[in-house]
Amino acid sequence: MAPSKATAKAQSARKAAKKGVNSRKVHKVRYTTTFHQPKTLHLPRTPKYQALAKVSSSVILKQPLNTETAMKKIEDHNTLVFLVDVRANKRHIKTAVKKLYDVDAAKINTLIRPDGVKKAFIRLPADVDALDVANKVS
Repeated sequence: MAPSKATAKAQSARKAAKKGVNSRKVHKVRYTTTFHQPKTLHLPRTPKYQALAKVSSSVILKQPLNTETAMKKIEDHNTLVFLVDVRANKRHIKTAVKKLYDVDAAKINTLIRPDGVKKAFIRLPADVDALDVANKVS
């Protein structure tokens, strides 16, 4: 007599429980000892704001500083003092001064004030008078 359907199902379940259902898992054969990360999708960048290098010079140089110490620097050290964008570096400031006022900067020193605003000291060459440039600025 042939076993009934239920008995056959029970026999196969017993066999599966004894042997295990995941026994025939095939592992991928690797031929090299080094693992190479698979290539994934590279999406183009989507910046949330424009890069500072592409911004106009008037955004980089916010305003000239005309305190007593700044005026003393203009007269004594041939140096202009500006408040600049915090993200601007010395190269950005140098090109902005060249573009706006047609003068080359000999040296630029920067600092960030305690209130979070960046200040730039723009030293001009000896042949350019900082007082003349300051009058053109104001």
